[in-house]
Amino acid sequence: MVTSWIAAAAWGLGSVLWAELVRDLYHVLSHVWQPLYRLHIWHHRVFRPNLVPVSDTIYRQAQWRHDLPESLAMLLFGLPLFLAAHFWTPEQQWLPLVGTVYTLSFLAGAIARGYGVAGAHELTDLTHLPGPFLAPPSNWFVNRTYHWRHHFDNQNAYYCGTLTLVDKLMGTALSLQGKTVAVTGASGTLGRSLLLHLHRAGAKAIALTSGDRPITLDIDSKTKTFKTVTWQVGREAELADLLEKVDILVLNHGINVHGERDAIAIQKSYEINTFSTWRLMELFLTKVRSNEEIARKEVWVNTSEAEVGPAISPLYELSKRAIGDLVTLRRLDAPCVLRKLILGPFKSNLNPIGVMSADWVARQIVKQARRDTRNIIVTINPLTFVTFPIKEFLVSSYFKLFSNKGDSGQVSLASEPETRFF
Repeated sequence: MVTSWIAAAAWGLGSVLWAELVRDLYHVLSHVWQPLYRLHIWHHRVFRPNLVPVSDTIYRQAQWRHDLPESLAMLLFGLPLFLAAHFWTPEQQWLPLVGTVYTLSFLAGAIARGYGVAGAHELTDLTHLPGPFLAPPSNWFVNRTYHWRHHFDNQNAYYCGTLTLVDKLMGTALSLQGKTVAVTGASGTLGRSLLLHLHRAGAKAIALTSGDRPITLDIDSKTKTFKTVTWQVGREAELADLLEKVDILVLNHGINVHGERDAIAIQKSYEINTFSTWRLMELFLTKVRSNEEIARKEVWVNTSEAEVGPAISPLYELSKRAIGDLVTLRRLDAPCVLRKLILGPFKSNLNPIGVMSADWVARQIVKQARRDTRNIIVTINPLTFVTFPIKEFLVSSYFKLFSNKGDSGQVSLASEPETRFF
């Protein structure tokens, strides 16, 4: 009996998932196959950046040329699933019709919009409704903010219509093409590798460092000089104008005092690893105001695997756990996406006995980011892949239950003594 219910649920839910996969793959094909692209381009001609249609005529034409054929493709490719159920589980052969009914709702919506039925747009085209964005791009389900990026960030990414699965698999759930990405700790081993792989992904990378020399890298037998901005811990407010123009801020700077535990070591560890990172994150969040900024801006914070495990450096662990928990807390109300980089031991100036290559770690960070992974784990320790999600869920739930949003105000960035770091 239980097995029968499981099979029934699998056919029913599977048929809906199959319909969504067909829909998303049809969308991808519409961008690479010219006959379909000539129809699909009408969909991209419809909206202004505020998602208000440019004209009622073009909007209605787009329904007949793209939305209706897309729905018919979903219906057509739902037939093989029905036949599979007919031969494999004849007693449940009607369950794939759940996907057919689901698809018919899209078909009916496209026809209603094509005929200009009053209210059809508001009821059946939710990802194209105008108005202020109420949340950052969603992770697993497509919301208006996520889909806006397909129209006005990069039309060769963000293809999904309801679920983001296909984009995650294809690495098109976040486009770095043309984005301005600022990386702190840019003169360090990981910072330099991040600059390299962000550049290769099409981003305009900016190096933020306490050093006074421009950051240069040899890329494909050519010397690339990155725009380099010098700053100091405690003087984060001086970066305010720069952060206005930055799409993604990667907070990667840090210090490891190893076995030290005196007052100076404590102050240094928390000031650099925790409070400087927090001040920069809050300063950046004040720059997220418009729909475009909510959709495009992000913060990536290198909190380290030390959030859930030992790093043979007590103050490094304590200060990294502190910033990790602050990011978890801030995620509850942040106006844009906040990603965590949970990194295992890689070889660097801070950790000369690291076992992973910084270049490989940076490549994995960029690869996972493009799949819209919100907690990017790169480590050789398999336990971290189990313990971190559990820890993050429990801590986030605790914060949600026992804290309130309150009024958001201007963050005070008090001046601190200058501190140099990698």
